[in-house]
Amino acid sequence: MLYTPAVARLVEELSKLPGVGPKTAQRLAFHLLKVPEEEARSLAEAILDAREKVAYCRRCFNFAQEELCEFCRDGRRDPSLVCVVERPQDIVAVEKTGEFRGLYHVLGGAISPIDGIGPEELRIRELLERVRREGIREVIVATNPRVEGEATAMYLANLLKPLGVRTTRIASGLPVGGDLEYADEVTLGRALRGRLEI
Repeated sequence: MLYTPAVARLVEELSKLPGVGPKTAQRLAFHLLKVPEEEARSLAEAILDAREKVAYCRRCFNFAQEELCEFCRDGRRDPSLVCVVERPQDIVAVEKTGEFRGLYHVLGGAISPIDGIGPEELRIRELLERVRREGIREVIVATNPRVEGEATAMYLANLLKPLGVRTTRIASGLPVGGDLEYADEVTLGRALRGRLEI
């Protein structure tokens, strides 16, 4: 055994975190053993506090500490405009742009038959209910630009269009500072199709 049982358990638990491999888990464990006890307790308490106090918003399924998340409670946001994302952390990316002032709907993933995730495993039914109930005029589908995200976007568009709701997809294209010669054909093609007049 390379570690004491307590350290081995800590390394094992840390390595279960996304993006944390065995070496990073070991570094984190040793770091946590070196910090003052109050700092380690503070981290442990923050984890437990978040687990106890955070749940899903009953309207959009974002993380929330109350019945509704901060966006659903904000009366200054446009309730007729909904941006559909795969995960709560995607909301953070959209909010950082400062360009969107509507509400959100978190699907909880994307359609992926290989992973056993079909439309029934996502919060699509809840989205359709919101559209019918809340008078939503536009749904912006902001799923990730992968095969699964594209399949989910097309599936949603087919369900939403008959309801008379404008359904749009976020544009995708070249990153600022990127070179055309390094862009793949799909990304460059989308950038050409999504071009704007200057």
